[in-house]
Amino acid sequence: MTDKDMYYNRAKQEGYRSRAAYKLKQLNEESHLVEAGDTVVDLGAAPGGWLQVAAELVGDHGTVVGVDLQRIEDVDGVETVRGDMTDEDVRAELVDRVGEADVVLSDMAPNMTGEYNLDHARSVHLARQAFETAMEVLAPGGDFVAKVFDGPDLADLKADVEHEFRYVREVRPKASRKESSELYLVAKRRLTAPVREGDEVDVTIEDVGSEGDGIAKIEGYTLFVPDTETDDEVTVRVTDVKARFGFAEQTE
Repeated sequence: MTDKDMYYNRAKQEGYRSRAAYKLKQLNEESHLVEAGDTVVDLGAAPGGWLQVAAELVGDHGTVVGVDLQRIEDVDGVETVRGDMTDEDVRAELVDRVGEADVVLSDMAPNMTGEYNLDHARSVHLARQAFETAMEVLAPGGDFVAKVFDGPDLADLKADVEHEFRYVREVRPKASRKESSELYLVAKRRLTAPVREGDEVDVTIEDVGSEGDGIAKIEGYTLFVPDTETDDEVTVRVTDVKARFGFAEQTE
């Protein structure tokens, strides 16, 4: 039995609306995305296979909201928004319903033309739209997942996503068809720091920490700078960014 038949048949037997449900299950097993009580947004959610899995994972105390231009048949415990996620009114409705999400998912794919470069470019465009939506609704420390077809435009997309998250991985679930070029960008722990790795900024050292590093503040965010003293005014390059603090070194 082929993988296609196996996952198709399992979906039918287990009551899932699409074989794609197993992709989310495998992504979650590998990357620990959705937990009980989470708020999850699924973009391009029709026909609802990912919504079913998400609802199981968040349990009775979680929230799952699906967005799609197509009508989605009711899923127990799931809310839906019908519309284009790039529309400002639809995004506003999503924010009103969700507030802040713990996880934003996108399994969207373009209508296939069979022309590889075109299909790849369209998949990157959809993933970027999902990323932009995630930046509006995703809570600090939240996670983001988007499907994209492998190709030359992937590196730029991944770099942009990496700028906003602690780390990003490319994951290919076993439930994906072997002949498919699809993969998932799995971005963990959204950053909220006002700086990013590689930024150069002017700072004043306000104090010296217990380890001997100077302490600078940028919009309330702490940067540790070695070899500095209180009241030093220095230009630094950010070398590492964590959720609540980061590290920097003086530029020459």
